[in-house]
Amino acid sequence: MPYVTVKMLEGRTDDQKRALVEKVTAAVVETVNAPAENVVVFIEEMPKNHYGIAGKLFSDL
Repeated sequence: MPYVTVKMLEGRTDDQKRALVEKVTAAVVETVNAPAENVVVFIEEMPKNHYGIAGKLFSDL
């Protein structure tokens, strides 16, 4: 049973997340020949003030 974790900054719509889960699932099915019903996709959203780049919080950019 493949498990895929996608980490991204918060702010995507539910429709965007649905599309992401659908396409990630399809890619796993195609690549490793796993049945779609066995593919689990986790979306971990990070608050923008919990992520930094170039020495600054992403929420400050």
